[in-house]
Amino acid sequence: MAEIKIAAEARTEFGKGAARRIRRADNVPAVLYGHGSDPVHVTLPGHQLMLALKNSNALLTIDLGTEQHLAIPKQVQRDPLKGFIEHADLLIVKKGEKVTVDVRINVVGDAVSGNLVILENSTISVEAEATHIPESFEVSVEGLDAGAQIHASDLELPTGSTLAVDPEILIVNITAAPTEAQLDAELAEAEAEAGIEHDATDAEEAEAAAEAPAEGEAAESSESE
Repeated sequence: MAEIKIAAEARTEFGKGAARRIRRADNVPAVLYGHGSDPVHVTLPGHQLMLALKNSNALLTIDLGTEQHLAIPKQVQRDPLKGFIEHADLLIVKKGEKVTVDVRINVVGDAVSGNLVILENSTISVEAEATHIPESFEVSVEGLDAGAQIHASDLELPTGSTLAVDPEILIVNITAAPTEAQLDAELAEAEAEAGIEHDATDAEEAEAAAEAPAEGEAAESSESE
């Protein structure tokens, strides 16, 4: 993983008003912490940070005056509507140090036709060297049939990385696609539980009328009894 350098400025203003002023200038308030040191409050260029964080588990070199800090993103807050970065927590790391991170799962290939590929976990936690964090894990479902499963233990981890979760955690599950009849039955059951009723269709009314005895037949039957 390549290191991404970002120039930072020390931040001396705090509070919501200061944060809004920083964002209006297209910058992002952030904090560096870790290794028992006091948190370092900084301001980072917004566009540059956004581009850097497009890389999963990006390794950042933060230039702060005469100091440099190696860090990885720990928590990133984004605007829920516009998506821009509002604040970033960056964890200071050292070369050779191991950290626990969540790595994205990418599914490739096609399962046997008529089956569904269900991604049970889109990320998996691993312990890796801070300077060699995997960007993603590729999982192939090519040719897999219903009933096939891929667990955490099936992932190919790079040298120096180990699972930080139960190896039996399910990653991908291949199941048979439901038939149209099964989908209709599930929909009808859900509607019944919700108390939803539908008016009879013309075809259903015609079928009911054909099955019901005519008035004369009903009267005749009653007299004979």
